[in-house]
Amino acid sequence: MGFLTGKTAIITGAGRAVLSDGRCGSIGYGIATAYAKEGANIVITGRNVKKLEDAKEELERLYGIQVLTVAADVNAKADNQAVVEEVVRQTMEKFGRIDVLINNAQASASGVTLADHTTEQFDLAMYSGLYAAFYYMKACHPHLVETKGTVINFASGAGLFGNYGQCAYAAAKEGIRGLTRVAATEWAKDGVNVNIICPLAWTAQLENFEKAYPDAFKANVKMPPAGHYGDSELEIGRVCVQLASPDFKYMTGETITLEGGMGLRP
Repeated sequence: MGFLTGKTAIITGAGRAVLSDGRCGSIGYGIATAYAKEGANIVITGRNVKKLEDAKEELERLYGIQVLTVAADVNAKADNQAVVEEVVRQTMEKFGRIDVLINNAQASASGVTLADHTTEQFDLAMYSGLYAAFYYMKACHPHLVETKGTVINFASGAGLFGNYGQCAYAAAKEGIRGLTRVAATEWAKDGVNVNIICPLAWTAQLENFEKAYPDAFKANVKMPPAGHYGDSELEIGRVCVQLASPDFKYMTGETITLEGGMGLRP
């Protein structure tokens, strides 16, 4: 039994994805795997139902935990508050508690310059990332107060360093960083731990980005000093496990940066 046994984590964007070599190719699924190994029951959301069902089958079979899958897409044309509240309703109905919220989902049109970006492409990044984090945090807050729970959001070096061809993605991620800091300030009195991670992991999405936009990839994605990109489960996932630990409460309000397995920099 792991130290998260009996706890429930909502992880957005956690459908199963694999790299061309067969390894885990999704940060969300890597996190879900790390949590499953510690005994947590998991709620995974996303747009691709098959990827969610594939994740559920594998996690339940390998680790003996329960997984609830909910198809949920926060976008410019949806009633997003209702979409997110339905995820929370199903979570409470099945598990009766929410201990961890991980806002990992993010879509974007990378490789498109600011001058060429359309409103639709900008909305894609903002709604799937920033607005989704906003709605999930608001909906989960009362339940996290009850469990003295944890919120883990995701930002990116794209915003920190102004990556070429990633204007909407960078804007969404910087918005999420600001939102996270405010929540950390406001929710600390409630015992809710709020942190953000800026990861660099080798994912199927990044692999596809390299193939589709080799020039933008070369300009933006630098090999970390350790000589490898972060592993979605063993490095990013384990950091998320650590942030859910009661012993990590003192880190509330800090920003955690993970660069290719180089560790934590508060």
